[in-house]
Amino acid sequence: MKKFYLAGHNNFGNRGCEALVRSTVQMLTEKFGPSEFLVPSYDAAADGRQWRDHADQGVRFVDVPVYPFNIKLWGRAVRQSDLFKSVWKPGFSVPADYRRMVLDCDATIMIGGDVITLDYGLGPLLWHRAFAEDFFKDKQPTVLWAASVGPFAKEPIIEKDMATFLNRLDLVTIRESITLKYLQSIGVSHNLHGVCDPAFVMKPEPVDAAQLGFDLEPGFLGLNVSPLIAKFRAAGEDPAVLQREVAGFMREAHAKYGLPCVLIPHVGPLNDGIESDNCDHRYMTAVLNLAKDVPNVRILPKTLNAAQLKFVLGQARYFIGARTHATIGAISRGTPTVSIAYSTKARGLNKDLFGHEDFVLSTPDVSARTLMEKLDLMVDREDAIRTQLREVLGPTVVRSRRTVELLAERLAA
Repeated sequence: MKKFYLAGHNNFGNRGCEALVRSTVQMLTEKFGPSEFLVPSYDAAADGRQWRDHADQGVRFVDVPVYPFNIKLWGRAVRQSDLFKSVWKPGFSVPADYRRMVLDCDATIMIGGDVITLDYGLGPLLWHRAFAEDFFKDKQPTVLWAASVGPFAKEPIIEKDMATFLNRLDLVTIRESITLKYLQSIGVSHNLHGVCDPAFVMKPEPVDAAQLGFDLEPGFLGLNVSPLIAKFRAAGEDPAVLQREVAGFMREAHAKYGLPCVLIPHVGPLNDGIESDNCDHRYMTAVLNLAKDVPNVRILPKTLNAAQLKFVLGQARYFIGARTHATIGAISRGTPTVSIAYSTKARGLNKDLFGHEDFVLSTPDVSARTLMEKLDLMVDREDAIRTQLREVLGPTVVRSRRTVELLAERLAA
């Protein structure tokens, strides 16, 4: 029986992270047969409620490794002076008992989609790198799993360091072509492979009105906006500005097309009573309150898991989403989709699927007017979009599974 450690994960509050774990477990089981998967979790009970039969799939939740104090200190230091980036990078060793547990696995899989970026700060980036290095130095097969990486161009010292690190991994599998070309340009080559996001293969889980709290009306517009995108807006902009723009779009969309609208949260705490600034449900409830005059608007409950959300996304006629894996869930179900983009992830995904970025809306450009323009475009091209999705999804799923084939080849070697 194979055994895998999924590094970089820590909770299912982000349903995109959940989708990556579910789809990875599914594909590896299909390839290797029943296997064991060690999945780090801050709250195993909460994550277990999200995936009721996880134990039947071979998943065992384990503690998340402690974030090292010296890396936390380094992160503070580099914010004060760039000098620290070149003269000091803190060492790190995984605690002995945790190290034995991971080294007992057949491979360390660096999951998470975009942990090797600057999106979350230099400290977490160094932490993910240092954790992986502590295992591949002992010949533990270590794979970066269907990721988007960088770019690091605004941090030349870090860019050079990350190129060296990536070249030392057993495999670097990349889910979109923009990242692939970027890594080639900084010298990552011998272990680099283009694939597609694993979540394309995740199986949807049906839900009914009792679970949703309402019936899904046919032909609805699905909409996901998140507090995350607010930080990519103009400096100093009141967060309420974007929420008012979205509410205005919902008003205009209903007036023009009569579409029911379902707000679809994709990230948020799993436990009631926990407040988070990164909660889609909380953010979109504020939008809903601004659009009380718009008929037929609903918001999904916070309790749905990633597979259930994928089912709902497949019922939508159109979808506009800010969370990457919400858009992947919709696209993989054949739903015409517009991506609100704040990084290369959405741009690369659309470029690879459609050959263009017509269905990408840059976060700083989001307004009632631009959202309406993208909805008009989907309405105008609906038949062509659905036809193209039917043509590309088969090859896309094959490319998603390519990551597993590459790992199998590496383990066999």
